[in-house]
Amino acid sequence: MTFFNHLVTDYFNCILAINCISKPKGKMKKLNKKEVKQEVFDLYDQYAHSKIDRRAFVEQLSMYAVGGLTVASLLDYLMPKYASTLQVPANDPRLNSEYIHYDSPQGGGSIKGLLSRSAENTEKLPGIIVVHENRGLNPYIEDVTRRAGLAGFITLGPDALTPLGGYPGNDDDGRTLQRQRDKQEMLEDFIAAYHYLKEHPECNGKVGVVGFCFGGWISNMMAVRLPEMLAAVPFYGSQPDAEEVPKIEAALLLHFGELDERVNAGWPAYEAALKEHGKTYTGYIYPGANHGFHNDTTPRYDKAAAELAWTRTIDFFREHLQ
Repeated sequence: MTFFNHLVTDYFNCILAINCISKPKGKMKKLNKKEVKQEVFDLYDQYAHSKIDRRAFVEQLSMYAVGGLTVASLLDYLMPKYASTLQVPANDPRLNSEYIHYDSPQGGGSIKGLLSRSAENTEKLPGIIVVHENRGLNPYIEDVTRRAGLAGFITLGPDALTPLGGYPGNDDDGRTLQRQRDKQEMLEDFIAAYHYLKEHPECNGKVGVVGFCFGGWISNMMAVRLPEMLAAVPFYGSQPDAEEVPKIEAALLLHFGELDERVNAGWPAYEAALKEHGKTYTGYIYPGANHGFHNDTTPRYDKAAAELAWTRTIDFFREHLQ
């Protein structure tokens, strides 16, 4: 690319940022979910999973800026809102929450994680590994880690971005960093987290895993790799290959959004293999729900589906880990 072409590209990106991404002056219209077409959520899914870059996302989003909607208002509506959605504060006095490091010799070396459990507990607790999406240990996953701690578990939310400096403070850069890591090495980081938590003096030795999106795939693969693990809960996670299913000994609870065609495409074959090999599993498909329906920081959040899925998840862990 010539120097002139670089200048043209940079100029275009600046104009795009000013006209489409920056918030307009004054109060921005608050959008209702019913005003936004499903294609917009599908487009966001492509962007969130790095199928398209931010420039292409904004360009394609402009097609839906009609009828009073603007690209800026759509962007503001779609992007995560972390500060206003936390359910459990980082300094909640009901919890002992702290950042720890554990060894992952087959993965990224020393991995940082958020460890959380009840401040009043005096007995050994069942453990839960909480696995983040494709952008590192962001505030939403830390919040989920604390929620599970309040439910009576000792929980560990690792950050697979630790070798690259950790979650960088925003999801765009987080996704970029996570693409720089090897998927199998990150799996090793979460397997190491399982062993760390299982041996923790405050854990009863019974440990399960719950994960979201990328973390759903990790949850499925931990069930494959850890026959001693008792329970795994993948939320809208990609599935293991059929030949790996016989290795699974954990009980599985699987959550899917009805509108998540990308992930759901692999579920029938996975379920057939689970049935064929007599595995213990329960799968739910939540009507009208998108991929990411549990994540309460974006408009893909489905409150009814998320709360039901989370209640089922906690009940499932109480059944299998206590």
